[in-house]
Amino acid sequence: MNLHAHPELLELLAASHALGTLRGGARRRFEALAREQAPVRAAALVWQSRLASMAELQSPVMPDPAVWTRIRNLITAEQEQEVIARQRAAPASAAPARGGWLRSLALWRSATAAGALATVIATVVGLQLGEQLRNAPAVQYVAVLSDDQATASMLVTFDPKKRQLLLQRVGGYREGEDKSLQLWALPPGGAPRSLGVLGRDAALRLPAQEGDVRAVPALAVSLEPRGGVPSERGPTGPVLFKGALIEKTL
Repeated sequence: MNLHAHPELLELLAASHALGTLRGGARRRFEALAREQAPVRAAALVWQSRLASMAELQSPVMPDPAVWTRIRNLITAEQEQEVIARQRAAPASAAPARGGWLRSLALWRSATAAGALATVIATVVGLQLGEQLRNAPAVQYVAVLSDDQATASMLVTFDPKKRQLLLQRVGGYREGEDKSLQLWALPPGGAPRSLGVLGRDAALRLPAQEGDVRAVPALAVSLEPRGGVPSERGPTGPVLFKGALIEKTL
């Protein structure tokens, strides 16, 4: 299926994948498509980048006491049902093995508590998700830059509202102290054009105009002397990462 032709569905699936609510076969199919289709891979990485720091940026929120009361009530009710079901299923003359159903019950209680806690966390995160996404950068162009082994190494997006390129390192590559990474636009039929020299932070921002990336089919990152090289010289070092630049519908 070509998800790129269905942008709303792609955004929904990518968001669900990042949140962890896309499960089972649907999750495996989405990940398979992400490996095969660059737009799907880019959407997945954009949503992961949006949500990755949510817990760090948000101040702690204490759930309402009624939530914990409901959890305790649910656990108690399920425990009672479990005991009744086991008593009905066991022969009347059979003596329970020492600690048998108690051990199972303890295991079940742990699993139920973990599930309930996950529900609470999902609820709290869900309440804050809308505000986070409203404040998230707009994305008009996106590129996943990969190395020669097709391993994603850098996510690049263009925010037209703030007029800047956002770069997120997603691989483990680190340049030496005497080297710098430099981002290049690769226009069709033209010489590479520098979009900026990258710092060493995991998340980076470069000022840019839409004209810098419009009609540019691909981006690349080269390894250059510290501080980079003038744009007119073009890349002088090896090209480490490259990838297609995809325009998204806002």
